[in-house]
Amino acid sequence: RIDPVIFPITEAFAVRWYGLSYAVGFLLAWLIFRWFAKSGRSPLSVTAVGDLMFYGIIGVMVGGRVGYAVFYQPALLYTFTGDFPFWDLLAINKGGMASHGGMLGVLVAIWLFSRRHQVEWLHVLDVGALAATPGLFLGRMANFINAELWGRPLADQTSPPWWSVKYPQEMHQWSVDQLRQLRDVIGEVNVSSSEWNATLNRIAADPEAPPADAVRWVARRTQELIEAVQAGNETVIETIRPMLTAHYPSQILQALSDGPILAGVLALVWLRPRKPGVIAGTFLLTYGILRISTEFFRQPDAALLFGLSRGQVLSVAMVLLGVVMIVQCTRRTSELAVTLVKPGRDTRAHA
Repeated sequence: RIDPVIFPITEAFAVRWYGLSYAVGFLLAWLIFRWFAKSGRSPLSVTAVGDLMFYGIIGVMVGGRVGYAVFYQPALLYTFTGDFPFWDLLAINKGGMASHGGMLGVLVAIWLFSRRHQVEWLHVLDVGALAATPGLFLGRMANFINAELWGRPLADQTSPPWWSVKYPQEMHQWSVDQLRQLRDVIGEVNVSSSEWNATLNRIAADPEAPPADAVRWVARRTQELIEAVQAGNETVIETIRPMLTAHYPSQILQALSDGPILAGVLALVWLRPRKPGVIAGTFLLTYGILRISTEFFRQPDAALLFGLSRGQVLSVAMVLLGVVMIVQCTRRTSELAVTLVKPGRDTRAHA
């Protein structure tokens, strides 16, 4: 029933929960970095934090969008249209961001920032790892509101549990025979059942090459039914509810794992002074393990290796990189060792 639009601006653009989640995530990251700077837990200045956030926002947006295209939907890279923004890669209003790509983008952004400001880039990466967790939580909740990255279908579709999720967007994937069942409710979007059936008959007459105008018309009317659900039309809701598939709420599971659970692990590790890079390595290790686990509740992409999905394969790589980072950074000689409990620099040897 959730409408992803908070309020529309034009027919094509609107203020959406998806965009708001990114804005709030960046704000919370800025507050965390600013707290580190003001409390003396970081050699960063408060002024430099603003510059860092600019680098980080660009890194997240570019890395997340390009990563989504490369890892999940390569067609975005070469699809152009006659409508603004003309290149599908830039159409972020339609959703589609990859967390792995966003992390790579932030990695590059922090490295560039650290070179310019002459600060220990692994330390900035450590703070960034903790600062990213609120945004990861909000991003997954935005995926849920946006009805994307669905969970796996539940085994019991007859009496699914109360926490299961049904997506009216599933109607876009229905066959002609399934769409015919909407004839009794299509009047809620000012379409007669005879017109609905007649258009479906045109599509069914040539399933291999259905008339393009008929396909577009049905897609638009179906979208209007989805919008009726989001507007709270109980007649539509009660009619389509039993026809929809119940899914695991995988986005909420991943929001909890990528947000508060991951942040809690990082905070516990950081109760003692840690050399630069150890917290970033812990982030990669923990996030990778949590992502591999929660992916079992999410609809998988095509298996890439040993039955693992693309997201799981990327997470395995993160786990391995995290272990290497923790070991190598623990062995490094560094004058900077930061803790969440005691502000200031600590030159003692710590992990």
